[in-house]
Amino acid sequence: MFGAFRPTSIRSVGLLWKTPWKLSTTRKANLRSRLKKVDAVIEAVRASGVECAALTQALELPKEHEMPAKDKYTVYTPWERGYRKGIHKMPKYTRLTQRTNPLGF
Repeated sequence: MFGAFRPTSIRSVGLLWKTPWKLSTTRKANLRSRLKKVDAVIEAVRASGVECAALTQALELPKEHEMPAKDKYTVYTPWERGYRKGIHKMPKYTRLTQRTNPLGF
């Protein structure tokens, strides 16, 4: 580990992934558009006449326009102060649904 790529104390410190503490307006707009696209897909599958358990479960979820901003941009977590943290700090938040929360949160 000698040479140009040796780890020095200067190169070894600091954050590797710098996650902002809040979502920017652009990332919020992208999140809203993703939610609307998912709603459109669920509606298209419902209109096609297919019936399955996953569709029934998806129809119970709130639509994007029905969700308050608190539920769109934050997610419940029991380990955070205030029990909420930004959705962008969840792993795979663009691929997994986070539309439901426990009652009261």
